Amino acid sequence: MTGNRRKFLQHTGAALGLLAVNGGGALAAASAIKSPNGKPLAGVFPIGWTPCRADNSFDVDAMVKQQQFLNRGKVAGMAWPQNASGWQSLTQAEWHAGAEALASVKGDTALMLGVQTIGFNTAASQAYARKAKSLNADAIISLTPPGASNSEVVAYFKALSDASGLPIMVQAVGDISVDSLVALAEAVPAVVAVKDETDEEPLERVTRLLQKSGGKLTDFSGMGGMTFFAELELGFLGTMPYTGMADLLQVCFNSYRANRKQAAYDTFGRFLAFNSLPHANQYVMKARGVFAEDAIMRVNPPVPGQPAGGSRRRGGEITEAHKAQIRLALSTYLKSYLVAT
Repeated sequence: MTGNRRKFLQHTGAALGLLAVNGGGALAAASAIKSPNGKPLAGVFPIGWTPCRADNSFDVDAMVKQQQFLNRGKVAGMAWPQNASGWQSLTQAEWHAGAEALASVKGDTALMLGVQTIGFNTAASQAYARKAKSLNADAIISLTPPGASNSEVVAYFKALSDASGLPIMVQAVGDISVDSLVALAEAVPAVVAVKDETDEEPLERVTRLLQKSGGKLTDFSGMGGMTFFAELELGFLGTMPYTGMADLLQVCFNSYRANRKQAAYDTFGRFLAFNSLPHANQYVMKARGVFAEDAIMRVNPPVPGQPAGGSRRRGGEITEAHKAQIRLALSTYLKSYLVAT
């Protein structure tokens, strides 16, 4: 425990030293590129839900409402479908219907489409990548193929780049190293960002990722955004939480970028307070009027070696009392801070 803590503090000190030398805070560690549509690939990019009706049939209208919600909230971007979207449960027809629904909604929120397929079939993923390009998406994202060698990972992402011509975010999972990610970005110039969810603590390796890539790669986090402020201090340029409070996290990000760090810290505290409520992420999109009360969210089927999608549930099954507590928090403590009204 002591060794791990000492190692973390060493990495943190190095990261903060890098920022101090370069000046400009976290922005100096890496600079966000813009999509072909001129939208910055930085800030809050929540992983979109896959809302379904009570019979588990895919609800395209709810997908549109989700994107409109993020547009109203002035959220930087959205990624779909990834683990929290239950991507492994989607049929090809559902993927196309969801992607087309999201692309049909005009707004400033960038669209990043997930293109990995069951078994990480390269040809099938390329077909999704070509579809993303045809829909005028801003970027694509894919998990790293499980168990693949470095050369196989490079070949896979090069195929995605060739098919789409779009910027690529790598969702790094498993044991892929910093050196492997840097080599991937050098081999495939379209790879510009990483959602770091590997076995190694992302907060402990961000400095190496930024330094070794020379700022070529920007670093995003997952984990529901729960450590976002600490990540900003270390040079992360974005986070990929759930959608329900993405507008609040975007306010935090914007304040931090404007060097109003105290305001950013206070906003982040409100985000954490809300997420301390049982079932907060499970119910907030319903409480905010985006999804119907009987909507259900797709989750990934259990697959050995792959992280499960969906929100972590605490407090047993959700009750009317839980719902009332969530609605109360939104109306009493957060109303004046929420953008997507």
